[in-house]
Amino acid sequence: METPLVAVIAAVFGLIFGSFINVVAHRVPADLSVISPPSACPACGQPIRHRDNIPVLSWLLLRGRCRDCQARISIRYPVVEATTAALFAATVVVVGVEAVLPAYLWFAGVTLTLVLTDLDVKRIPNRILYPGTVVGALLLVVGAVIDDDLTSFWRAVGGGVFYFSLFLILALAARGGFGFGDVKLAFFLGVFLTYQSWEVLGSGIGLGIAVGGIVAIGLLLAGRANRKAKIPFGPAMVIGAYAALAFGQELADWYLGS
Repeated sequence: METPLVAVIAAVFGLIFGSFINVVAHRVPADLSVISPPSACPACGQPIRHRDNIPVLSWLLLRGRCRDCQARISIRYPVVEATTAALFAATVVVVGVEAVLPAYLWFAGVTLTLVLTDLDVKRIPNRILYPGTVVGALLLVVGAVIDDDLTSFWRAVGGGVFYFSLFLILALAARGGFGFGDVKLAFFLGVFLTYQSWEVLGSGIGLGIAVGGIVAIGLLLAGRANRKAKIPFGPAMVIGAYAALAFGQELADWYLGS
């Protein structure tokens, strides 16, 4: 299929997946099941009807309010759903219609979920990261076998180990500057970045650290945080990874050629 058509299909799937991301990001940090009970209004406890559970559209039709008690429904829900759709479509454009595309769509969904949990509770839950890493690696190796490109997969594993080791050293040296969740996230990001190339990995690491530094400095200058404040670094790492996948190779080529 042509890339634009696949991007549209991925966006539709992203809307559905985004709805599930909302559930996972809310329930997993609270040690709740993501399967049961069914979603309900937090104000009145009424279960959400199927017709009111259509991504984005239901929120718009309900004007952001519960059908039963008229309590406000957070705009976060449709924003996450729309963001996931856009992210999935962008992933198709960046990766292309390749055998590894399902792996990178999975990567996009998992990383977005981890960004939400890190922002919410300043924690990267193992219940999301561990299975996310295992399933992502399996999808990536299947795609590599289909593309007859196992060399890229083994390079990806090496890149994951490198990123993990680098952040482990930084975490130990910084004495709390990085959480161990960030260290484990580094392996996951490193695998998917290095599958593209070592240069993309280097761009992802550099961009992630740069974004994190800029955000930290901005919060300090704005008085929103002090030097002892725990600032989530996972979102910066993920943003750096997204940017590197999109144009990291070109950035590395420009830098190395300058």
